Amino acid sequence: MTSLFEYAPALESRSIVDLRPSYGLFIDGEFTEGTGTPLKTLNPATEEVLAEVATGSDADVDRAVHAARRAFTRVWGPMRPADRGKYLFRIARLLQERAREFAVLESLDNGKPIRESRDVDVPLAAAHFFYHAGWADKLEHAGLGPAPRPLGVAGQVIPWNFPLMMLAWKIAPALATGNTVVLKPAETTPLTALLFAEVCQQADLPPGVVNIVTGAGETGRAVVAHPDVDKVAFTGSTEVGQSIARAVAGTGKRLTLELGGKAANIVFDDAPVDQAVEGIVRGIFFNQGHVCCAGSRLLVQESVHDEVVASLQRRIGTLRVGDPLDKNTDLGAINSAEQLARIRALSDVGEAEGAQRWQPEGDLPTRGYWFKPTVFTDVSPAHRIARDEVFGPVLSVLTFRTPDEAVAKANNTSYGLSAGVWSEKGSRILAITNKLRAGVVWANTFNEFDPTSPFGGYKQSGYGREGGRQGLAAYLRSATS
Repeated sequence: MTSLFEYAPALESRSIVDLRPSYGLFIDGEFTEGTGTPLKTLNPATEEVLAEVATGSDADVDRAVHAARRAFTRVWGPMRPADRGKYLFRIARLLQERAREFAVLESLDNGKPIRESRDVDVPLAAAHFFYHAGWADKLEHAGLGPAPRPLGVAGQVIPWNFPLMMLAWKIAPALATGNTVVLKPAETTPLTALLFAEVCQQADLPPGVVNIVTGAGETGRAVVAHPDVDKVAFTGSTEVGQSIARAVAGTGKRLTLELGGKAANIVFDDAPVDQAVEGIVRGIFFNQGHVCCAGSRLLVQESVHDEVVASLQRRIGTLRVGDPLDKNTDLGAINSAEQLARIRALSDVGEAEGAQRWQPEGDLPTRGYWFKPTVFTDVSPAHRIARDEVFGPVLSVLTFRTPDEAVAKANNTSYGLSAGVWSEKGSRILAITNKLRAGVVWANTFNEFDPTSPFGGYKQSGYGREGGRQGLAAYLRSATS
């Protein structure tokens, strides 16, 4: 938007990525045609078609599950754990070697700024494979029960907001614990998953250990419902997660769900304002707000409300919205027309209910899917923008007077994925975090991730953990279970 300085464009080259006109499914170590109606994946910044992608039918999913079962029974399950770890190390190194290629493709297909793809998504994806590779031959020392062993075939469904990173969060622990995988990427962002399939080939991963079946909701339902899938892992909307939980109930399949969120970012009157504002911006505008754990509810102590909001508006005025491949860009494109319509609709509801909408001045690109960073003030806990997950660059500001009121308002949500606390008093931070019903609580920072730290939520945000030692448990059974 407006800026103190004029920046010259710093565009990342598209030539680093060799886009094919069409992509098939990745089953049993090879790319193969799908039998469903193909989908077109778009660049959300320009609305241009990037490629045509195959859709997996029930029969295709069945082939993928059979390939995964065969690989589990004959190769991956019996393999020495240390040798499995070597494959994960190899994949991690290949992700690092091809990092620029993955970053550009992620920004093209998803719409996120290249700075985030380059500096966050791809390095974290590689880090998850490195971390879990180290666990492969140490599972008996993880404190997860006697003689832990893999479940079998894992069916995994991932969202469009972090396509490569969510793939790594799912596949790395599954492989490290000896399971094989059938993964269904989101229909709007399948390309980095298919590029990852090439990495699996390059790493000489045994055929069938990782299978990638693209498609829309019906393909995902086929993966979840397949009778030979032992474990289901899903990241996405709460509504879809609830339907998956109903479908899996009574089948004996293990299930982990990482769903929506409406995180409270709590700023006390002793917080360093400039540092807090940077954390607020990172908390809600990172990845255009397409983050399950986004700090979309800002709770500010009344005595510093005006100062914090004024400083926040000044900072937002310097954010640059535009071409995701420009290294100066802070906010890229909204991922799809459907998501943009939802963000617009909920923002209009917020204004209609009496909240005050603020957006910085400036024009948006004429093509593609765009939405300005938005702040709502005069918000009450009853407003829909304070209750519903917008999943976009929209921040709701509420106030509180006492620590108890801050906790009550923070916990007044059907979600429980994350939260943030800003204060110079360590004792206050510890006291507040112990009372917050959230799976992850950040102190004087926000949206910091590490593969060694478990991530997951409570209530309508799902159950189970991903990452860390705790994330391994979802893919293992012990001798007594």
